[in-house]
Amino acid sequence: MLSSLCMMTCPRTCTRILGLSLGTAALFAAGANMALLFPDWDVTYLWRGLIGRHAMLGTGFWGGGIMVLTAAALISLMGWRYSCFSESGPCRSMLTALLSSGLALLGALICFVTSGVALKDGPFCKFDVSSFNQTQAWKYGYPFKDLRNRNYLYDHSLWTSVCLEPSKAVVWHVSFFSALLCVSLLQLLLVAIHFINSFLSLFCSLCEK
Repeated sequence: MLSSLCMMTCPRTCTRILGLSLGTAALFAAGANMALLFPDWDVTYLWRGLIGRHAMLGTGFWGGGIMVLTAAALISLMGWRYSCFSESGPCRSMLTALLSSGLALLGALICFVTSGVALKDGPFCKFDVSSFNQTQAWKYGYPFKDLRNRNYLYDHSLWTSVCLEPSKAVVWHVSFFSALLCVSLLQLLLVAIHFINSFLSLFCSLCEK
């Protein structure tokens, strides 16, 4: 019965799929963060330092990207049993699984939180402040951060009327940070599955012995 359960779960096959899935998600996260550095595919904003702090933090690069990609490589090595993993005991394999899960969990969580805050604060853009300051007509900042009684995420009339430059600042910001939010959420789900799969793998190894 236990042998049948182990064959049904196929821990090694699941590990390979999880490693590939996490690696693909990490590349998507890095790509989305890169796009945020070039609003409207214009490099001049980056050269002039007119990129929002959430994008400049680069959590899609080093959090949801590099950290998760490193964990994905480690998970894939475990799935294919390369080098030292081929003869490692169940306890050592479980320790490696915990290490890779923790690394991916931390990176995905950082990316998830940063993306959520970025969507809440809104894009960094040039907007009209004449109603607040008569001495200056416009400036760069976060016009939606302190907006009262109106949520720009649901009020699409604000998307083209508030930000003067870049022309598609709101659409760009919402699209790519929403993508980062979804990708990091998927990564968290995959990490949870990997954690469960690792326990099943340890259980099956002990049963075989």
